[in-house]
Amino acid sequence: MSSSMPHSTLDTFLRIYEHILDRMNEGVHVIDAMGTTIVYNHKMTELESMARQDVLHKPLSEVFQFPPGQESTLLTCLRTGNSIRNTRQTYFNDKQKEITTINNTYPIIENGQIVGAMEIANDVTKMERLIRENLLQKNGSRYTFEQIIGKSTPILDVIENAKRAARTSSSVLVVGETGAGKELFVQSIHNASLRAAGPLISQNCAALPDSLIEGLLFGTARGAFTGAVERPGLFEQAEGGTLFLDEINSLSMPLQAKLLRALQEKSIRRIGDTKDRSIDVRIVAAINEDPVEAIANQHLRKDLYYRLGVVTLFLPPLRERKEDIPILTSHFIEKYNELFQMEVTSVSEDVLQFFWEHDWPGNVRELQHLIEGAMNLMIDETTIRYDHLPLHFLRRTPASVVVPVQQQPSVLSFTEDGRSLKETMQEFETAYIHHVVDRYNGNISRAAKELQISRQSLQYRLRKLGIKG
Repeated sequence: MSSSMPHSTLDTFLRIYEHILDRMNEGVHVIDAMGTTIVYNHKMTELESMARQDVLHKPLSEVFQFPPGQESTLLTCLRTGNSIRNTRQTYFNDKQKEITTINNTYPIIENGQIVGAMEIANDVTKMERLIRENLLQKNGSRYTFEQIIGKSTPILDVIENAKRAARTSSSVLVVGETGAGKELFVQSIHNASLRAAGPLISQNCAALPDSLIEGLLFGTARGAFTGAVERPGLFEQAEGGTLFLDEINSLSMPLQAKLLRALQEKSIRRIGDTKDRSIDVRIVAAINEDPVEAIANQHLRKDLYYRLGVVTLFLPPLRERKEDIPILTSHFIEKYNELFQMEVTSVSEDVLQFFWEHDWPGNVRELQHLIEGAMNLMIDETTIRYDHLPLHFLRRTPASVVVPVQQQPSVLSFTEDGRSLKETMQEFETAYIHHVVDRYNGNISRAAKELQISRQSLQYRLRKLGIKG
């Protein structure tokens, strides 16, 4: 940059450069020839959990600590004058928090002299998470025990028992209501076991009729029936890994008998074939009703239950671990903030009260869908209110808790106040909607019918116009 540039122009350029640096997705850290920080962008403050004023204009070696025998890549680059590419570095900030980054570091040279060094850093934590997720996707699973949300005693006890079961290859039966997280536990068991490198094959036994599920499980031989081809079944596809059979109580009794034989003999026979094939597969099954009741109702063979239930995990329904609702709610809000590019921070007191009083027949999955549905109905709000909840929840609200609609004039009086058409139309819309909703005593469905719009559209307008209904 020219030294003859006017001072005001120079200041403007510096502000522009600073603005650009703070919008970058990578951390940028620059030191001068003395090792003192002269540039430290916003992303770097996030990566290192440091305030900018605690780093700028201070010697780097006094702010950060490095393991014995290791030196900062910035200081190494400054000392040697050599670029350092794609180097992983672990160090500690002034609060002893461990930081791990992947860095590209370059010397700054003017007139043949090293006058500083700059570093572009990426958060290795995110990168490693993406790599781990890709590896998990390859074996058909993506969940681990660390991703199970909950601090209550019931869920912690199940997690501990599941971790113990993961150490062996015994069959596991997971008992839990719909939406309680059975598949999450199954995937976690697989990924914590010695079979983690093998495949995890999942099949919902209620999804197909017996005539199809048998061929799917055991495979078919050519000519077994018209159009049959040589095809391996799920047992063979899961060789060396885990086969997860969900809703196993939906299988017919004859098919359960064939499954029991496969488990006992550790071999299967394809439909239409004459030879048995050895299998090395761990079976994890799930059931959505009490096993004793399933046996009594002839939904589950007693001998198959004893064979599968070597380890039985009973997942608690959400109504029995309501102390986990706040942490689960925060988790789902964070998840959909990222997906929807929103900035929701909390739920209102009446929503939280509803969560505590609700019996959650759909369990954690119901809570997740409720949060997702509520955030779909929000605009710029940061708190989930009761009126943001999906329609089927709003219909459960007793009439006694409906907030009465304020009386509004049914006719607008126009004055010469210089308002725009948009402002006037908005005032008329507000007044008219008030009038109609009030006429039906806050009944949104009847008001929407009168206005000839959908209930959801009316709720959107009520929120947009700031009308409480």
